[in-house]
Amino acid sequence: MVVVILGLGFLRRPVAILAAMLTALSIAFLNDSFAGTFSEKVTRTVRQFSPHLAAKMRPPLTPVIRGRPSAKRTIHICGRPRWVFVFIFSAVSFILWYVSCGLLTVLWALAIALLATILHASFRTPNLKARLNTFREEFRAVWRNYSEL
Repeated sequence: MVVVILGLGFLRRPVAILAAMLTALSIAFLNDSFAGTFSEKVTRTVRQFSPHLAAKMRPPLTPVIRGRPSAKRTIHICGRPRWVFVFIFSAVSFILWYVSCGLLTVLWALAIALLATILHASFRTPNLKARLNTFREEFRAVWRNYSEL
């Protein structure tokens, strides 16, 4: 069913589907493990065709002080800092959203997601189950008083 819906969406707006994929990829690059795995897989694939280019795609060497690697290790994707890839993919996806006339839809989706997150955080209270039980007991006590009248 999901494939059929995506297929219909692709027939209606193929550029928007591509923009959604690039947006998801740029968000995924913010995850350290995904960025490292992606870089490693791309480098291995490129190494099969051009070992010289794969050597250029390796990240620069990090300095080692007294036998320990530095604590602030920047993530590199294909030899470039991660922020470069995130910026490029975000910019391209923004342009594709604009071209496909789906920018307003994306902005509405972001606004609704932000509103839902804020509402969820504001209603989430510690020990909610105990509060609900207390409320239930108070309601029952009030209900008993009304039924006695």
